[in-house]
Amino acid sequence: MTAADATVEAVATTDTLLVALDFDGTLSPLVDEPMSARMTPGARAAVDALAVLPRTVVALVSGRSLGHLREIAEHDDSSPIWLAGSHGAQFWVPGAGIEETGDDAADLELRDELQKEVLERTADMAGVWIEPKEYGLGVHTRTADAATARAARALVDEMLSDRAPSWRRRTGHDILEFSFRHEGKDSAVARLRERVGATAVLFAGDDVTDEDALSSLDAGDLGVRVGGGDTAATLRVDDIDAFVAVLENVARLRRAHVD
Repeated sequence: MTAADATVEAVATTDTLLVALDFDGTLSPLVDEPMSARMTPGARAAVDALAVLPRTVVALVSGRSLGHLREIAEHDDSSPIWLAGSHGAQFWVPGAGIEETGDDAADLELRDELQKEVLERTADMAGVWIEPKEYGLGVHTRTADAATARAARALVDEMLSDRAPSWRRRTGHDILEFSFRHEGKDSAVARLRERVGATAVLFAGDDVTDEDALSSLDAGDLGVRVGGGDTAATLRVDDIDAFVAVLENVARLRRAHVD
């Protein structure tokens, strides 16, 4: 048995397991139209198989706003899957629904102003899509040419550094994102771990923002990086299909352990 196999088995046989998963690039392929993203059939089956097991909690942890995450995950009110949206600033809890957050009116007013201004100032930039987010905005450049993408990022960087210097700045696969909330996926996983009483965590992601969570995991946890890039993960897999195989193995081992 390899060290990776031993780690997978240890996590799969823990008393209470939290499986916390990024969505885009981890369960769903990266797509040009962000709202068209959907889990692969294999990923959907693996997630659903884990979610019904005893003492096993599945959560999606995403930079997407909660409403968008629910849409792309095809998540309804009967789902047993927890959601942490906006990098952990928003939560949806099975049986209870959306947890309300009390946000400062001035922050919300500035958010609305900047969303409107950024939309107006990038309207003629082909391939640039501005995503209004609950706590800020995202600048998507996947379908823009390199020069336009650089120009859009530079424009928004300058605007936000001047108008909202305290907002958190993040980058990812063809996205630049700003938020007046500073939570990260590390705090999201910590909060989920505490709330469900997890004795071990499996977290997986594919992007820079996922490293916040991957680098925060404890010795008995399992971090999985899907694809390339520097990582603090214990295990790296090539693609979504390879990660689905890991989830299927965890489900198989856990089913035998909890039955």
